[in-house]
Amino acid sequence: MNKTPQSQEFSLRAAASTDIVAIHNLLKGYSDRGNLLPRSVHDLETNLADFWVIELSGSVVACGALELFPNRLGEVRSLAVNETRTKAGLGSLLVNHLIEQARSRNLSRLMALTYAPEFFHRLGFRTVPKATLPEKVWGICVKCYKFYDCDEIAVLLYL
Repeated sequence: MNKTPQSQEFSLRAAASTDIVAIHNLLKGYSDRGNLLPRSVHDLETNLADFWVIELSGSVVACGALELFPNRLGEVRSLAVNETRTKAGLGSLLVNHLIEQARSRNLSRLMALTYAPEFFHRLGFRTVPKATLPEKVWGICVKCYKFYDCDEIAVLLYL
């Protein structure tokens, strides 16, 4: 067990199949407000190995995923914190963990598409043009319903 900045015990661990519903519910709240792209339960099942969760008092209160791309690029995806736990440092803990995971996989860059670039800036990321991330744009974004009207901001961290 570890401690949050507010001294509450938590567990940061790889997601398990029993976490899928909790992860889906966390992400759905954000996607319903337009802050994240929606992800289906099937998509979560397929990509479960990418996910990490923070469990507090037996409940999943935060999640995030590390997706791998060619050219040693990774992406922080599906980062969400239970609304009752925001501002507790859980998002930063997750992203810092994903940064370490990216380094351990010998990635050279870690990116995110976000509506909260300031959060990522505090963790060392810098805003970049999406065109500097062709692995993401032409591999994933081109299939997105928002492709021609994307309002997310690309941030990048060199590892």
